[in-house]
Amino acid sequence: MTTPPRPTADPSAIPLPAADAVPLSGPRFHTDPADLYREMRKRHGSVVPVVLPGDVPAWLVIGYRELHHVTGDTSLFTRDMGLWNQWPRIPDDWPLLPMVNRRQPSIYYTVGEEHQRHVAMVGPALEGVDAFELRRNAEQIADDLIDRFCGQGEAELIGDYAKLLPILVLGRILGFPDDEGPELARAINALADGGEDAITSHQYLTAAMTRLVATKRERPGADVTSRMLAHPVPFTDEEYVLDLQAITAAGHLPTSDWIGNSLRLMLTDDRFAASLSGGRNSVGEAMNEVLWEDTPTQILAGRWTSRDTHLGGQHIRAGDMLLLGLQGAHGDPQVSQSPHGGYVGGNNAHFSFSHGEFRCPFPAQEIAEVIARTGIEVLLDRLPDTDLAIPAESLVRRPSPFLRGMTELPVHFSPTPTVGKTTGSTAGRPPAGGPR
Repeated sequence: MTTPPRPTADPSAIPLPAADAVPLSGPRFHTDPADLYREMRKRHGSVVPVVLPGDVPAWLVIGYRELHHVTGDTSLFTRDMGLWNQWPRIPDDWPLLPMVNRRQPSIYYTVGEEHQRHVAMVGPALEGVDAFELRRNAEQIADDLIDRFCGQGEAELIGDYAKLLPILVLGRILGFPDDEGPELARAINALADGGEDAITSHQYLTAAMTRLVATKRERPGADVTSRMLAHPVPFTDEEYVLDLQAITAAGHLPTSDWIGNSLRLMLTDDRFAASLSGGRNSVGEAMNEVLWEDTPTQILAGRWTSRDTHLGGQHIRAGDMLLLGLQGAHGDPQVSQSPHGGYVGGNNAHFSFSHGEFRCPFPAQEIAEVIARTGIEVLLDRLPDTDLAIPAESLVRRPSPFLRGMTELPVHFSPTPTVGKTTGSTAGRPPAGGPR
């Protein structure tokens, strides 16, 4: 169910890109984004006019204070995409439409009281995830994945590990049977990659979530889906399915890239070399640095202005789209003690989980951190002499200004025996992060 955008009476009044707008495309977004953001800031300030595919204009907010203001003022900078003044120009096959989408009854695409109704149902369901059981599940699944390649002495840690672990753990806490995990992983990764099978993968996920809702309605268990269904306020099956899809999509890809980017940092930066053969203090440091310097979601869509306003010295018209430049704001020299902006050790005031009413719910943040940290620690415990199999400068990023993950992370290590069968045994190894 979608709500059509508001019609524009005068098509000639639809804003067009500014003459000096920056194309939101090109290799520099995934080769040297820090320098690119510095150039943008020098030329345009904290709010940058950009142009999206199809000559669609938008504003990219890369100032830390400005981004804090935009994400905190939901009346002026709303999540109501129906206000967008570009809808009459957006074709049904616009490549960024899945990222913006139209109104639909899910936690991610509703505003106001309707949004809070979904939050009141989803939040407690996520809070009910037991942290110890979550870590145990993550350890078991991590061991199973590592058992597949630990005897070979080499692996590709994105495709063989980081792209599988989060969705398999999420599937378990949502209530999917373990035997559905591989197909669930295939479908969510195909959807994230946006390839030829993205549409069929989306259809599979919708059908899988629909079956899950029906199953848990008949046989509830100690899982997120059952707790959602037990919420006293009734929802439609479509709403349950859309919320489950939102939880799954938002929980998998950023966590997968958080694992991959953190492993890349630890394998390429001498500051973290000791952690590959010794203690684990550096794992948390690497993960936090990634959230500042290499955050999985670089740019997030978006907000729409409810009335004309000014922001960062720019005139923003009613209905304009603002893109949240999370990575750009992290490099804002106005708020950083670093000479060039960016990460300062121990600082957790990043935007990687966004900010304000629509930030990632705190229980979801905790789930993502447990999965990512456990995945990294188990891997390094099992394969302590892991090293890159290619030069660091040969590593390739996902070609997107919005997402910043590794496409591959080939490594080699000393072959080691498996720790258990594919049932997820953790026998023979201390808990992740424990004594060695």
